[in-house]
Amino acid sequence: MSQVSPLAVTPPTEAGIVIIGGGQAGGWAAKTLRDKGYSGVLTVVSDESYDFYERPPLSKAVLLDEGESVGLSRLFSADVVAGLDISWRRPIRAERILPDEQIVLLNSGERLAYSQLLIATGGTPRVPDSKWTNHPSVLTLRSWDNAIALKKRLRQCKTLAIVGGGWIGLEIAASARKLGVEVTVFERQDVLCQRSVGLEVSQALLKLHQSNGVQVHCACGDITLGEDKQGNALIGSGVTAEQAFDLAVVGIGVELNLSLARDAGLAMTSGIVVDANGRTSHPAIFAAGDVACHPHLGLCIQSWAYAQNQSIVAACSMLNTEAEGYDEPAWLWSDQYDANIQILGIPAAGTHCVERVDGASHLFIYLNADNQLVQMVAFNDGRAIKLGKRWLAANRTLDPAQLSDPGFSLMTLR
Repeated sequence: MSQVSPLAVTPPTEAGIVIIGGGQAGGWAAKTLRDKGYSGVLTVVSDESYDFYERPPLSKAVLLDEGESVGLSRLFSADVVAGLDISWRRPIRAERILPDEQIVLLNSGERLAYSQLLIATGGTPRVPDSKWTNHPSVLTLRSWDNAIALKKRLRQCKTLAIVGGGWIGLEIAASARKLGVEVTVFERQDVLCQRSVGLEVSQALLKLHQSNGVQVHCACGDITLGEDKQGNALIGSGVTAEQAFDLAVVGIGVELNLSLARDAGLAMTSGIVVDANGRTSHPAIFAAGDVACHPHLGLCIQSWAYAQNQSIVAACSMLNTEAEGYDEPAWLWSDQYDANIQILGIPAAGTHCVERVDGASHLFIYLNADNQLVQMVAFNDGRAIKLGKRWLAANRTLDPAQLSDPGFSLMTLR
């Protein structure tokens, strides 16, 4: 099956809805628009040639697949995508938005008119400097092409350095260990995933990876890159001498692709400011996914659930259809080794942690001074996360003694 739908090359004859970004947010917005009855011109501008696909499998299933080529994890089947009747512009970049004229300028030279515009431009992997970008033994992971390149290199790799102890770096570490690769993780922060979880969870992640044979160096200061005579990457840090690695992967987060929105004069903070309906400071422009600030948390959430659900709300709002506003808590997940890790909520100062261990399930429940849930991290316990969502919505007061007792059924707190 082809991974790419036939390209529509006939330019639209009228200004319709334009989506900039062919990722998960753009895909769900496009499908929602059609599902809700939009029959006008629908144009998607994407810098990749592929149909809409999911990114979470890139660091897991794609890297571990033993076949010569594993298929894209499509958001929708090829038939569904064809039925969306999209006027594709790919692989093409949007270079500028002219909000007063309602025009998008493309790097092909085309001036693309729109009645409404959705910005879903995602992010670009961050690297320390250009030396890392240009080194042949250094890779990043964000796209399908990145994943295929990394997959091929891992099959020839004995030693791997991962720069960055966040979620993407740890997922790659887990996949590489399953392939038998020796893995060393370098993290500048004091603990793993410091920005997104509490100390107790960071320590659990450290133990998980060390028990699977990963060397982890936290609080390692500046990380340096050199090259030996064989072309291998030489990685050094403030706590380790230079060491040669067959391959290095940089996983230190992303730079959000915000230049289009910024140059268009949209209101910005850490990302594009949107209301609960995904509308920006310009009435004809919406934003969704990574680049759109969560309307209530005020920060950008890089998660599968946010990219999907917030973009659906934005698409409904573009049509004034069932637009009740987005009000979901932050939720993300990660698969590492045999652990499914789900994170509900965001960390906050002044919380205390209640731990609950019940067989393979390990919960970290962070409560505020009033014993209300702020964040929950669940290792192998998705049911607890569903309960946590109810507790957050109800601002429920919880009993720490009950939460920590594996003999107490949390289901009684529904």
